[in-house]
Amino acid sequence: MSAPNVPPQAPAPMPNPPAPAPAPMPPAAAAPSTELPRHHVHHSYIWLESVRTIFIIAVCVVVANFSTIIGLVAEEGMGAEAGFIMAVAGIGTLVVILLTFGIVAGLRVVGYKHLYFTVGPDEFTLCSGIFNKKQVHVPYQRVQSVDQRATLLQRLFGVCTVSIDTAGGAANKAVVVPYVTKAQAEWLRAELYNRKNALAAQAAVASGMAGAASATATGMAGAGDPIPQSVEAGIAAMAQGAATFAGNVPSPAAAGNVLDVGAEAWNQVGGVFAGPAQDTGRVTYEYGLTNKELFLAGLSNTTSVGLIFAGLVVGVLQIVGFIFDVMGDAADGAVESALVFADSQASAYLIGAVSAGVIVLVLVLWVLSAVGSCIGYGGFKARRRNNRIEVEYGLLQHTFQGIDIDRVQSVVVKQSFIRRLLGYCELSLGKIDAGVSEDSSSQKNTLANQGIVIHPFVKMNRVPEILAGLVPEFADLPREAKPVAKVALRRALIRRGIIQGGGFWLAVVATLCLAGLTWMGATGTAELLELDSDDLFLLSIGWNVVIVCGYGLAAILLVVDLVGAVLWARESSFAYNHRFMQVSNGGLSRETVSFPRQKIQFGCTKSNPLQRRAGTDTLLATTAAGSGGTTTTLIDASHADAMAWLDWLKPGGNQ
Repeated sequence: MSAPNVPPQAPAPMPNPPAPAPAPMPPAAAAPSTELPRHHVHHSYIWLESVRTIFIIAVCVVVANFSTIIGLVAEEGMGAEAGFIMAVAGIGTLVVILLTFGIVAGLRVVGYKHLYFTVGPDEFTLCSGIFNKKQVHVPYQRVQSVDQRATLLQRLFGVCTVSIDTAGGAANKAVVVPYVTKAQAEWLRAELYNRKNALAAQAAVASGMAGAASATATGMAGAGDPIPQSVEAGIAAMAQGAATFAGNVPSPAAAGNVLDVGAEAWNQVGGVFAGPAQDTGRVTYEYGLTNKELFLAGLSNTTSVGLIFAGLVVGVLQIVGFIFDVMGDAADGAVESALVFADSQASAYLIGAVSAGVIVLVLVLWVLSAVGSCIGYGGFKARRRNNRIEVEYGLLQHTFQGIDIDRVQSVVVKQSFIRRLLGYCELSLGKIDAGVSEDSSSQKNTLANQGIVIHPFVKMNRVPEILAGLVPEFADLPREAKPVAKVALRRALIRRGIIQGGGFWLAVVATLCLAGLTWMGATGTAELLELDSDDLFLLSIGWNVVIVCGYGLAAILLVVDLVGAVLWARESSFAYNHRFMQVSNGGLSRETVSFPRQKIQFGCTKSNPLQRRAGTDTLLATTAAGSGGTTTTLIDASHADAMAWLDWLKPGGNQ
């Protein structure tokens, strides 16, 4: 080590000075602190979480004591005593709820002090826990996506929940940072990606320097030859590719809908504690939904209508049960009056009115579900920002998803039966999904469970345009498709129409019911059951109606299964080139999956004795997308095509 620069001192005037005593050393400067700054979550974590917890407890208490309250109201002779009991019970319940709120809020205050995160040079760290301390370390190289979600209440206050997913599949839980402000979430997302990219660049430079040193040491480069510039060449290629991408991105179609106004208002207001907007990079391509696409997407996502209707039916039955409990002995007279009324002509009009009311109720539920789906898609935006793909949606509950392009496992084009009739499809990207953290009370919604949906309802002819702008890395998809074997049609008719056919097995069940009814009449089982002629006649009519309806439904399902088998055999195929593989499975609905060759973790073929006799095989290609991986399957490819595909899977195949 070099000596410190000490200013020269004048020599002492004494000729033979004694050795000077060592001068006292100045106090050493305090070493710079290595402790990283702690970033606490927003203080709304305390009171919003407490309010949510108490609301859940209050609802559970009311539901648990609902039958008791009804019994007190219905019981005769209680009068003021019943009112006094209810008042005491209500006050006691309120006191318990307030005490619980105080305890929960106190625990949240203590937990808030121990809930923070740090952003270090190599990793992100989340600390939490009061009694059981917990530290979660996430190296920046392992960060796959940084998503954020906000409930309606969180959006009002400008906070959200950030989920940091790593490449670990279902066994690796997502790291969840709750209740951070919108500005803090955007800063954290940009900081994590920037540090990840910086470490990747350092690794590339180190690799290039090591390669140059190795080439120099072995004498591969002559005295006048230039040193290999692998790093500079790579950076130049990346820059050229980025410039080409920025210059050749097709202009997105003007997309906008009526709900975008509300989304813009949310973005401008942000929330009470949202904070200023952060710059997270330049957007090179972006699109939304038109009014038509939003409307069709809402109508196509009404699967919750059946659940809502079933819930209403259960609720009506419970209300009827409570009414019978309240009426007591008077219920028997009401039932007798209802039976007498059923024999009158007015009952037919009442049945018609009830049927019309049920139909109107189902239509109203369907419309409400469609409106709810449209609101869920409100503010939908998909964009390409640097080397990331981002999707956000939700007018009330907001969801933001982002993923690096190198983490995209596949591109999936789905067409349901309705979408096929209209010429539309759903476009999504497969990705590795980390499980929801056990510390998080929120679950991923439907869109998140489907990977990243980059367009919920788009015309098929717009798919190439969107892929070229959003994921140009998937532009070199294979074109020459290899259809399934010719014998696959016969096998599909047997498999889908008989073995897996719902119509065929429903017809079998109806036949067994008819045989059982015939056996009951022939063996005199009705006499053993003490059924008179009228009861037996009514039972026979009822069973005959059920059996006829069963046969009719079985015939319809059988025709649908056979049509689906024919369409599957005509449209199913697979293709591959030097970079990608593509598998299409047709039918009444159709799905096409395209994935890079380097993303295939495992590929194989299998065949049963019947397939070997027919000369066909089943192809299975597994990628890391989804929880536990995703296996794309194609049944009954010809044996020659299957063997050629296995050769392509080998290292260096199809080069």
